[in-house]
Amino acid sequence: MPCQPIARWLRLLLLLPLPALGCAAREVAPQSTALKASAPAVAGVRLTPVVGGLEHPWGLAWLPDGALLITERPGRLRIVRAGRLDPTPIAGVPPVLAVGQGGLLDVALDPDFEQNRLLYLSYAAGTIEANGTRVARARFEGKALLDLKVIAAVPQSKAGSQHFGSRLLWLPDRSLLVSIGDGGNPPVQLDGQLIRLQAQNRSSALGKLLRITADGAPAPGNPFPAAPGVAARVWSYGHRNVQGLSHDPVGGRVWASEHGSLGGDELNLVEAGRNYGWPLVTHSREYSGEPIAPAQSAAGLVDPRRVWTPAIAPSGLAFYSGERYPGWRGHLFAGGLVSRDVRRISLDAAGAVLGEQVIPVGERVRDVRQGPDGWLYVLTDSASNGQVLRIEPIADP
Repeated sequence: MPCQPIARWLRLLLLLPLPALGCAAREVAPQSTALKASAPAVAGVRLTPVVGGLEHPWGLAWLPDGALLITERPGRLRIVRAGRLDPTPIAGVPPVLAVGQGGLLDVALDPDFEQNRLLYLSYAAGTIEANGTRVARARFEGKALLDLKVIAAVPQSKAGSQHFGSRLLWLPDRSLLVSIGDGGNPPVQLDGQLIRLQAQNRSSALGKLLRITADGAPAPGNPFPAAPGVAARVWSYGHRNVQGLSHDPVGGRVWASEHGSLGGDELNLVEAGRNYGWPLVTHSREYSGEPIAPAQSAAGLVDPRRVWTPAIAPSGLAFYSGERYPGWRGHLFAGGLVSRDVRRISLDAAGAVLGEQVIPVGERVRDVRQGPDGWLYVLTDSASNGQVLRIEPIADP
């Protein structure tokens, strides 16, 4: 694209409204041509490498001193100090099931990290025949994790290597949201039925967002407090595999991006106690091409705010609230593994999707985060050279 004067570039990049899209699922035609046409590329940005050489990185978190923690799915927790990746992983990480989609997944600091040095890890544990998602808490002492304790675990063991979730998101009330996948695709079963049906069973952790305390107990104010077992920890249900979670600090809303099967990836505005439909209603299809559900929408089930067909394979989600990109405040940024890009999504005051633009990355995007410096960072998934990239504007010389 030819260079533009700076003033015109800023106007185009940061201030113009995006083209309108249907904002409820029933208004979004799941046709690949329509969806591709509605997502033009963002101009005037570049991706600046911060660090590379990572093996299937999955999540990241900044320490108060500016150092960066990064999980690698094979089971390593890495640290970047002053722009340099320490060649020695952090010791004390729990054993993980690093098969398929499993392994060491997300990392999040305790809200009181500066006082207690606690951090949280989500990961797949067990064997290929019997496994599940766990969340552990440990004290970080610079080069090692100490006093590691599992605070939450999916009670049902499943077979296979699919659909573990698992994003971690602290809310302002100091409760922790944990996304748990539905357990896998057909023919994987649990208790004599397809395991994905567990997403509709509130006594099962599979296919849920759980809301817990720092100790793993059900968080006060959960929608099903009197229910026995895991149901008291359930915050929302009917999810397939949420791998993007973000909180809007202004509107107080929680956003989630989740994988469909063949198409039908979703962006959801998530509220306590609501049922998001999987697999009773969905825009997705079986990998064979056959329908999964008889309908895409139904009374009592929440429609997604955005549907992606063909699939982008969403992973990582950031609600931007910084100052580096003034025209992007209040926008969502969703990573895509298959689409190999980041989607900039504009919203109205009610949370309806107004438009979408593409920031091409050219690599599988595993996570998108707003850093403490106000920049947006992208984590790419690769077997040998996963990277942290910073999104920066390009100014004319």
